Amino acid sequence: SCDFAPSGSFSPFRRLPLPAKRKYMRSPLSPEMATQEVPLNETLAHLKTESETLKLKLEEERAKLHDVELHQVAEKVEGLGQFVMKTRRTLKGHGNKVLCMDWCKDKRRIVSSSQDGKVIVWDAFTTNKEHAVTMPCTWVMACAYAPSGCAVACGGLDNKCSVYPLSLDKNENLAAKKKSVAMHTNYLSACSFTNSDMQILTSSGDGTCALWDVESGQLLQSFHGHAADVLCLDLAPSETGNTFVSGGCDKKANVWDMRSGQCIQSFETHESDINSVRYYPSGDAFASGSDDATCRLYDLRADREVAIYSKESIIFGVSSVDFSLSGRLLFGGYNDYTINVWDVLKGTRVSILFGHENRVSTLRVSPDGTAFCTGSWDHTLRVWILMC
Repeated sequence: SCDFAPSGSFSPFRRLPLPAKRKYMRSPLSPEMATQEVPLNETLAHLKTESETLKLKLEEERAKLHDVELHQVAEKVEGLGQFVMKTRRTLKGHGNKVLCMDWCKDKRRIVSSSQDGKVIVWDAFTTNKEHAVTMPCTWVMACAYAPSGCAVACGGLDNKCSVYPLSLDKNENLAAKKKSVAMHTNYLSACSFTNSDMQILTSSGDGTCALWDVESGQLLQSFHGHAADVLCLDLAPSETGNTFVSGGCDKKANVWDMRSGQCIQSFETHESDINSVRYYPSGDAFASGSDDATCRLYDLRADREVAIYSKESIIFGVSSVDFSLSGRLLFGGYNDYTINVWDVLKGTRVSILFGHENRVSTLRVSPDGTAFCTGSWDHTLRVWILMC
């Protein structure tokens, strides 16, 4: 017997007789209910067809405005002369693939993250390591410097974005001051502070982007619209800009309004995953790099793709892209260990840089435009400058 209580007292374990039939028990599916499901399926198919039709009409309207190519407009623009870019510094210290890096606004310090689970803050002038943090997971896929230079954010396979405050004391235990700000349901792929240290944008393998309050860890806005992993994001350069662009495994680049959480523009011309997106310095366009071995330029005012940067001889994917300060050059880090430099206006390759011994995974131009840094699966970072 399951009756453990004395007679006459209540016991939660006492067996009670089951009712003959509960009202909420599922009844057999009637023929009328079965026939009601058919129109629902037909409606779904109809909506899908209508969606595809609207997409085609949109492309037709875009094509009507496509009266000239960018390289044709730029024919009269003077070509770029010969220039040489060389490695000026090599930063060694990671024990595995470098996955991400970012410049500090002081144009001198760099933060990098790696598959070895470490986040390192470097002095790019002296190559000294100023801070090092060991994360609780490997594959730290995202890192970012705060605008003030007083903190760094990072995350990866732990599904979190953690913020570490930096101090002048290089021996201080940064891990003790760690603050977990963001939590996704899949890996963190990218993070970027907004124009203050108080908010941070994240993207994730869970198919979403999110805006967080750093102090409280509160979710301020979420962005749903990608159909697969979101791999990259970039904030609009304007200080009052309230938009950002994201790219992902669904081959889409989406532009978002941070205030409403709505996708305001979407571009789907790549043939494979979009690994990197970067705004043009004016904020009127953005570039993307993809596993389809192309970089592409999208004009936000024209609402269309305006240039493709590719060559038949280039068959490896693009992992990272960034513009020169003037916007005339587009740098692309490729999986064949090279960096290709493109003339944005004319669409031609003007230089190819060698040095890394494995795929180039991350690339960022310095805030003053005098140098750019690349990170690679060869465990190193390289700082490149223009040799006049």
